Amino acid sequence: MKTIHPIHLVKASIPYISDEASIHAASFVGREGLTEYHFMIQPNVSGDFELQLERVAEAYTYALSHLGLNQDGAVLRRFFCSDPANQQAILEAHPLADVEAPCVVSFVGQPPLTGGKVALWAYHVQSAEGRLKKRRIGHTLELERGKLTHYWTTNLVDASAPDSYVQTQTIFEDYIHFLEQHGMTLSLDVVRTWLYVRDVDSNYQGLVDARRELFLEHGLTPQTNYIASTGIEGRSAQAAVKVSMDAYAVAGLLPDQIRFLHAPNHLGPTHMYGVSFERATATRYRDRQHIYISGTASINPAGDIVHEGDVLGQLERTLLNIEALLRDASATLDAVAHFIVYLRDPDDATRVNDVLKARFPETPMVIVWGPVCRPGWLIEVEAIAITPYDDAALPVY
Repeated sequence: MKTIHPIHLVKASIPYISDEASIHAASFVGREGLTEYHFMIQPNVSGDFELQLERVAEAYTYALSHLGLNQDGAVLRRFFCSDPANQQAILEAHPLADVEAPCVVSFVGQPPLTGGKVALWAYHVQSAEGRLKKRRIGHTLELERGKLTHYWTTNLVDASAPDSYVQTQTIFEDYIHFLEQHGMTLSLDVVRTWLYVRDVDSNYQGLVDARRELFLEHGLTPQTNYIASTGIEGRSAQAAVKVSMDAYAVAGLLPDQIRFLHAPNHLGPTHMYGVSFERATATRYRDRQHIYISGTASINPAGDIVHEGDVLGQLERTLLNIEALLRDASATLDAVAHFIVYLRDPDDATRVNDVLKARFPETPMVIVWGPVCRPGWLIEVEAIAITPYDDAALPVY
């Protein structure tokens, strides 16, 4: 007899025997027996980078043991670090970044702002049916699940090109070539991108122009669809890298599995002010719905900044915008499995953290330094939410 699993999202801090790191986790259990886990881990000790990284690694190992998990279920680890030029070699040599392991690792130069030189977002899945079908292909993890194959790709760069425009072109062209090799297209199969820009105030426009032109060439227009995305300040260990990208695609998606979410009373379409990304997307599976909220700021339907100069006012408006996007997928803020919060001014971190922790005490989140693409925006927030869904005709996640 097939076991029927309850569907629910659980969020909690994991009590850790040491006070040298904090662990927050969210898990979603579906009917089909696949459980997803989002972990956010940060050190609570001062000292050098190696020490803090080791405390994060110890807490991560403890969290997995506490939940009865192991490294076999690891899909993605993203390290937010304060000084990638001096830290990436240390990260790459650490067991958590093992290039032979069936897990991909992302390194982003976005200093954590609530303590420590490094923070970790780790995403795991565990199947009640046993070992997962995973393999590494260079910068990509391939995860096969039923009729679908998921591809998580990290650290795509082009250090040889002279500017952000050409680097963005090359990154996307290389990624499109990878997609084609695996029977996918940019317009139909890519669910989410993250674009990190060195000196965003100077280099963001080159990214915007190159992406818009390339999207148009590949059939992504205001009349069709774009891709959920975050474009934000983020530095590579290589000074010549002005743009880097992480991405998530799924081969085999049915046309009606993806919905593009809108909240016209709160946010206008992005093409109104010359950029090319979806505000949010919802991907539906047999027993769950994934909602990817793009980097969202304090903006009104006309594209104007709301609450100029007031970071807490901007935080409130940003959350209202996210809440409106979630509502279009019949979800609420309670369904958020994690937040990533980007601040232009590090001095705002304490106040923003106090508000978020009071409102979402158990939701995994990290606050990092990451100036938004428009100087007047003091804060940007992205999120992943998970809700139950029920459609036996859809593939399993």
